[in-house]
Amino acid sequence: MTKQGLVIQATGSWYQVVCGDESLSCRIRGKLRLKGVRSTNPVVVGDIVCLECDSSGEWVIYDIVPRRNYIIRRASNLSKESHIIAANIDQALIVVTLTQPQTALEFVDRFLITCEAYKVPVTILLAKIDLLESNPEAISEFHAIYQSAGYRIIDISATEGIGVDEVKAILKGKTTLVSGNSGVGKSTLIGKIDPALDIRTGEISESFHKGKHTTTFSTMYPLGEGGYIIDTPGIKGFGLIEIEDKELWHYFPEMIATAGSCRFYNCTHTHEPGCAVVEAVKDGQIAYSRYESYLKILDDDDKYRK
Repeated sequence: MTKQGLVIQATGSWYQVVCGDESLSCRIRGKLRLKGVRSTNPVVVGDIVCLECDSSGEWVIYDIVPRRNYIIRRASNLSKESHIIAANIDQALIVVTLTQPQTALEFVDRFLITCEAYKVPVTILLAKIDLLESNPEAISEFHAIYQSAGYRIIDISATEGIGVDEVKAILKGKTTLVSGNSGVGKSTLIGKIDPALDIRTGEISESFHKGKHTTTFSTMYPLGEGGYIIDTPGIKGFGLIEIEDKELWHYFPEMIATAGSCRFYNCTHTHEPGCAVVEAVKDGQIAYSRYESYLKILDDDDKYRK
């Protein structure tokens, strides 16, 4: 007997797969791990998989339907391995906080680059906006950086209900990945979006000012108003993979808009004379923090591409 279904939870050893009206706990067939996929997790949330029932009555995943897209990062402890966060998604939301905890802009940029590379539309959620009432300049500066790069930003406060309805509106009928550092309030937000969902939340650890891990593995939840939302574990870093140095700038929309005016067609936007991108940074048309991320990624990630 065989079936086809949607992976809604992946723990690394067991996978929850929805097939019509039933939900099945499955393992993956051993040889599925040996297909040359250099990934720590060959089956991920959002995958459409093929199942069969073995002689012991256990359901086994024996194949994966080709993915239309995915979000991927370099595995934390295995530099040459990848970790796929989710597959077959319609859009992504990155939840960012400027305080308690502070999200590094380079982390934001790395996530956005990956979304650009795999053609996943992305919206930035600037969270815990209620904690920034005394610092409106920080909000304005953040908006200036990313709106000038072409990204949509929604200011939210899950605890105060600010922006929640606006987020709900863009979720209807779509499969949406929600990502961000630990402690930024992803699970709290999801709980506000659909109170019927059982999402665990945690407080900020005062000793380290880091978020306590509440989501231990990715889970896909059906939304009452249609669509799915994928809650992911909080992550500290976002190492890029499968992106070459020479193509990195292609995933900065503001660089794409400017690079056509560079003197050299193969400009790397680092040192060449007549570089329109460098001039745009000097003129403030491209945010310096974005350009700084570009240079740091070229430098920091180069050793992983060799």
